[in-house]
Amino acid sequence: MRYGHFDDETREYVITTPHTPYPWINYLGSEQFFSLISHQAGGYSFYRDAKMRRLTRYRYNNIPADAGGRYFYVNDGGDVWTPSWLPIKADLDSFECRHGLGYTRITGERGGLSVDTLFFVPMGETAEIQKVTLTNTSDQAKTVTLFSFVEFCLWNAQDDQTNYQRNLSIGEVEIENDGPYGSAIYHKTEYRERRDHYAVYGVNAHAAGFDTDRDTFVGAYNGLGEAAVPRAGVSASSVASGWYPIGSHSLEIALEPGERASYTYVLGYVENPQDEKWAPADEAAGIEALQVINKTRAHELLSRFATNEQTDAAFDALRTYWHDLLSTYTVTSTDDKLDRMVNIWNQYQCMVTFNMSRSASFFETGIGRGMGFRDSNQDLLGFVHLIPERARERILDIAATQFPDGSAYHQYQPLTKRGNNDIGSGFNDDPLWLVLGVAAYVKETGDFGILDESVAFDNDPALADTLFEHLTRSFNFTVENLGPHGLPLIGRADWNDCLNLNCFSTEPGESFQTTENQAGGVAESVFIAAQFVYAGPEYAELAERRGLHEVAAQARQAIEDMRAATLSHGWDGEWFLRAYDFYGNKIGTGSTPEGKIWIEPQGFAVMAGIGTEKPADGGPSVAERALTSVNEMLATDHGMVLQYPAYTSYQIELGEVSTYPPGYKENGGIFCHNNPWVIIGETVVGNGARAFDYYKRITPAYREDISDVHKLEPYVYAQMIAGKQAVRHGEAKNSWLTGTAAWNFVAVSQYLLGVRPGYDGLIVDPQIGPEVPQFTVTRSARGATYEITVTNSGTPGARGSLVVDGTPVVGNTVPYAPAGSTVKVEVTV
Repeated sequence: MRYGHFDDETREYVITTPHTPYPWINYLGSEQFFSLISHQAGGYSFYRDAKMRRLTRYRYNNIPADAGGRYFYVNDGGDVWTPSWLPIKADLDSFECRHGLGYTRITGERGGLSVDTLFFVPMGETAEIQKVTLTNTSDQAKTVTLFSFVEFCLWNAQDDQTNYQRNLSIGEVEIENDGPYGSAIYHKTEYRERRDHYAVYGVNAHAAGFDTDRDTFVGAYNGLGEAAVPRAGVSASSVASGWYPIGSHSLEIALEPGERASYTYVLGYVENPQDEKWAPADEAAGIEALQVINKTRAHELLSRFATNEQTDAAFDALRTYWHDLLSTYTVTSTDDKLDRMVNIWNQYQCMVTFNMSRSASFFETGIGRGMGFRDSNQDLLGFVHLIPERARERILDIAATQFPDGSAYHQYQPLTKRGNNDIGSGFNDDPLWLVLGVAAYVKETGDFGILDESVAFDNDPALADTLFEHLTRSFNFTVENLGPHGLPLIGRADWNDCLNLNCFSTEPGESFQTTENQAGGVAESVFIAAQFVYAGPEYAELAERRGLHEVAAQARQAIEDMRAATLSHGWDGEWFLRAYDFYGNKIGTGSTPEGKIWIEPQGFAVMAGIGTEKPADGGPSVAERALTSVNEMLATDHGMVLQYPAYTSYQIELGEVSTYPPGYKENGGIFCHNNPWVIIGETVVGNGARAFDYYKRITPAYREDISDVHKLEPYVYAQMIAGKQAVRHGEAKNSWLTGTAAWNFVAVSQYLLGVRPGYDGLIVDPQIGPEVPQFTVTRSARGATYEITVTNSGTPGARGSLVVDGTPVVGNTVPYAPAGSTVKVEVTV
């Protein structure tokens, strides 16, 4: 069952009913100001940090699920309704939500009145714009009253939800009903003391009335769906003082049949320097010293959206920005689902995930997590081609949180860019992700100079060294932390945060990820071993290109030693082991009744080329045998489960992984993040058909017809789909902010379609199977454009032969061309 459809021409997903299985959301903003918005106008806004600079309030774990947002109430002759359906839930004659790239448009119609609201964050602004257009579709004149509504958060989102004894005494607002650009309400809680920022909510018209006190607007014991002021039809002119501050304007609008009227609302964030916080005292105007905020910058913001024409121009600029951005990599094929995912939605999700890391979604509150060291490095892989300069900045931010021994804080806060002690460190896969992130950036840009940038350790400038030295310590951290089998020690965990082999927790509520009740240099990770063999050659290559030949040689020897250790001690006979536990016992072995085979080492080991050599007897290679085991034991119609069989009881020596019910999350769930590793692995061994089949099983556009099963958005990836042992097999959870986005874009763009950057040129090596017999990739790289047309037989194991600008070439590398040039490549597979 579908609840909408893709509009590829406008690059929108069109939701045609408010009754989706779960709130389907979008993100506004791509620089410093961000908003989350559902198809029912739910969500919230923040400046840079979803915890420390939250502008509006949202209620997670609530009934109904989508509680709190930016709402517009209509009172049409006593008929009160909301065009977003929520919160009033009055029946609508028609409903449509269009989620686009950086904007959302919600249109509701009832009783001959259509209300269309366009939400977006303009480029270069720290504000959400809401353009509301009312159209009288009836044959009678109408006079309606439109009430806006936002509820202000008291900035720190965690304190806002917990510290009521203080917060119910600090709310403050200012009201400017006759401002130079319309009417405006200013939220200034805590501005009188340590804060230098405030929020403004204004409309480019003279409001008939206002409200700033939530209790007055809603009414005692009412919910937002029963709000008293819209039902009364007139604002109460309430002034919040110490309680719950909101922003609401009422506009009285007269419309002849067929007539329309548009208004622009601005929800903005403003900072003032310390010496410019306050308006000058003016006794005649009633302005006391240090009491009235300096509104100069707010007025400048409102002035840029004082007319509808200005708003329209800003929206046009936003659409142009996204059009230009997504032209970096495009594909044209006979498969419209493939095209829309590659050209629009996968890349869009990659950018959103780059901006948010794992911090703010409808599953992540924005309170508990910052930017992940591992997460952000992986996000770079799917983002770096879009805005390389921002990727460069992110790399330097990430590296500065690394410790001198090469390990790292697991997360850091976006506002301070400093490590988060609450999560700690000791995740031993973290350092190697920095190597992969930097390598991806250098390949994309050719900017080897980044390796010479001076970067602090632990944010301490006194410890600063070159970025290349950071990579050296990342590489050496693994070399210097090996266990009894010559495999890397796992530390607190590796990529799988829930595989906690040194935790041994029996205390309810104790953190699996910060607790280490039994330490010892025994628990080893086969996954990190494969990761080392995959990432290590990038470090060796960068060392070689710096003239560090001995360093490169030593690195390559360490990589070969790890390859050998993985084959000797990480192979179980038909698949790769997952780990060795605290006692030296095997994890992920056929000799145990549960958790026999795990997906992570199978995919990553084959990606790394471990065991890909064909045996002398011509039989399947070690890599092929591992992938066959994946297909036989882990694959389902909804994707590949993380391990099988799932654990049915708590395994204290494994940690959090066994706390989930069978089939969910890390305990046998379909973790979409690691499915692409197997997809890439299948292309490595020349099995493009199976790789493309796996790709389609988890990719949203191919799952749209089962939205009643999948439940989450059919335009973006989810982190997890319930596995085959789950009660609700196929149901997705935790959409949007997941490394799935980056890794799936890497899998489809660089391996299935087969166009990926190398250090000296584009590598063209498509492996997609016979379902896509012909396609064209247009790829920008280092200022040149490459038009790559592939004729694909889909023959298993076949590799492409290349003709570049009419000349056949040996191998699969197309050298980088001068900026501004266009290179035509013909590929026959």
